[in-house]
Amino acid sequence: MRRGEGKRARLNGSPLRAAEQLRTLVSTLVFTPDRLGVVKGPPASRRAYFDRALARLAPPRAALPAEYGAAVAQRNAALRRAAGGYAGRDAIEPWSERVAELGAQLVRARLETLVQLGPAFAARAEELGLEGASLCYEGEPPTREALAAALERDVERGATSLGPHLDDVVLMARHRDLRSFGSQGEQRLALLALLLAEAEAIAGRTGVPPLLLLDDVLSELDPDRRRILAARVGSVGQALVTATDAAMLPAVPDHLLEVRPGSVLEIAA
Repeated sequence: MRRGEGKRARLNGSPLRAAEQLRTLVSTLVFTPDRLGVVKGPPASRRAYFDRALARLAPPRAALPAEYGAAVAQRNAALRRAAGGYAGRDAIEPWSERVAELGAQLVRARLETLVQLGPAFAARAEELGLEGASLCYEGEPPTREALAAALERDVERGATSLGPHLDDVVLMARHRDLRSFGSQGEQRLALLALLLAEAEAIAGRTGVPPLLLLDDVLSELDPDRRRILAARVGSVGQALVTATDAAMLPAVPDHLLEVRPGSVLEIAA
């Protein structure tokens, strides 16, 4: 990136047509303090996270969440037209069939994603001191029968009242929902474990580990957990870790940069 110029990207020395190509060619997993919303935020935050994970772990189905969302939007539009008397209810049925078809595929794909992530998530969480961690999917595929049974309510509200656009993935520890009953420290550990689990799954699928960008990840970890995290990150792939003090780094980095206003300096590790 250069001031006054567009973004440019290279991969193995060769220029790419657009910097956005990196999104599909290089997997990047990010930890920032605001990403704790994946654990403690509303269900939409977790749906978005796990749908991105689905896309990274199963590229042929990457478009499935968007296709399902478009079908729900079309059904909602048909519901509102029927409620306003601008169209008959028979116009809703084709979109109900589409929502049921794509919804079943999306739920199945999400469950397969959790199967891939679940064991590593539990193992990495236990390493970090969060015991009994698990991933639980809350929701069922929408069937044509269920959509038909909800039709009166849906017409009245102008919205589809069931389906994976309303489902949730619950992050648990010892049968506790960490969103409601986890401390901020536990929520932080759960997010780290989730990122490490996804990194392992990506490396296993593609043979290429993802790039980890970990911002201010060390500030709320005790020294033992910092060392555990450093060892695990070192075994996953390349990682960029930021800290407010080099003394907080639990291992000797390959490169150590000091960022000051107007400059970035490489210093001896």
